[in-house]
Amino acid sequence: MKRRWLVVLVGLATLTGCVTSPTGRTQFLLISPEAAIAQSRTAYLETVGQLRRDGKLLDDPLLGDRLAVITGRLVAVTVARYPHTANWNWSVALIDEPETVNAWCMAGGRMAVYSGLVDKLELTDDELAQIMGHEISHAVANHTAERMSVAIAQNLGVLAVRASTDDERTRLGAQLAAVVAIQLPNSRVGEREADRMGIEIATRAGYDPAAAVTLWRKMEREGGARMPQFLSTHPSPGNRRETLAALGQQMQALRPAVPPEPRPVEILP
Repeated sequence: MKRRWLVVLVGLATLTGCVTSPTGRTQFLLISPEAAIAQSRTAYLETVGQLRRDGKLLDDPLLGDRLAVITGRLVAVTVARYPHTANWNWSVALIDEPETVNAWCMAGGRMAVYSGLVDKLELTDDELAQIMGHEISHAVANHTAERMSVAIAQNLGVLAVRASTDDERTRLGAQLAAVVAIQLPNSRVGEREADRMGIEIATRAGYDPAAAVTLWRKMEREGGARMPQFLSTHPSPGNRRETLAALGQQMQALRPAVPPEPRPVEILP
């Protein structure tokens, strides 16, 4: 048992370090951004594989084409501003869950959009761009690695007991990456970063930054007494709408007369 603890602690020590987020904030991580991308890849492939077996991947060419253009333009801006993302495996899985209002982006650019998000909120392209820009920003700002680090710190004993082989560590890491991307809430600091970065990315991609406010109004209306999953994993300070409105006014000058050409983004299925 002591040896297992030592193995995990030494392994974590080799990954621990300080990283500066794109906003200039110092992040203390127990897992590197590169490791988070590797584990997210495994988690994404497992998640998509299970969705395919369950018949939950949505075959909707119109929505697929729409998302290819929207996310393609967002990715074009992201790669231009954050060149380290150029080799990410940018993709979007369309998930057939009409009652689920959610979307996410794992470390490394692998995304998912649930059908309920688009249909229930009747999203415009500008609003959908705000959501996906926000999600992409979480990945770019190392928030996946940050949340995995928090989860590791909270569950170190469990990991230490079970991490007896490399395969087991890989499996646990992939499970953790999937939970982090889909279930665990972001921090308030992370949300503010993703709001700022996301609205700028969407605006530079040619989308109206004012849509961030109309989007959150729709989210709040849809929530009612029961919070949508998207809001449960994206904690919202009370003045968020006002903050987004102020950001939108600042960003209007960044909106290009001609939007960028979309970069290729794989749409699943």
